[in-house]
Amino acid sequence: MTTETIDEQKTEAPTGDSMYEWLGGESTIKALVDRFYDIMDGDESLKVLRDMHKDDLAPMRLSLFEFLSGWLGGPPLFIERNGSPCLTGAHKPFKIDPAARDMWMQCMKQAMVDVGIEEKFRDMLTPAFERMAEMMRNSD
Repeated sequence: MTTETIDEQKTEAPTGDSMYEWLGGESTIKALVDRFYDIMDGDESLKVLRDMHKDDLAPMRLSLFEFLSGWLGGPPLFIERNGSPCLTGAHKPFKIDPAARDMWMQCMKQAMVDVGIEEKFRDMLTPAFERMAEMMRNSD
């Protein structure tokens, strides 16, 4: 889906009962995830965060997309493939301090803007993403 199509969807009143649907469904969530990883991969100031990932980001793109799909009220793709997510366990091998947490949030906030998620939805999602990012923190 192009950004133009995403933007066109945003001008209409949200339909559906979930944030997943309000944002535009699969195409918007995929665009969000792709932009998130593009930002992380392309900004040298985010090297600490980037270095926590393998060279090939494709598996992480899929995993985050599947997780966000269910988390936002869409199809529970991550659970169907992997079972119940244990985010803290999956992130335990990495030193996630406040700086890494904030880098993650920087990427997510910019990705939401870049893919055209309406401000009212960004305002709803940001605190939830912040709680999630803080939950991953395992170091001071």
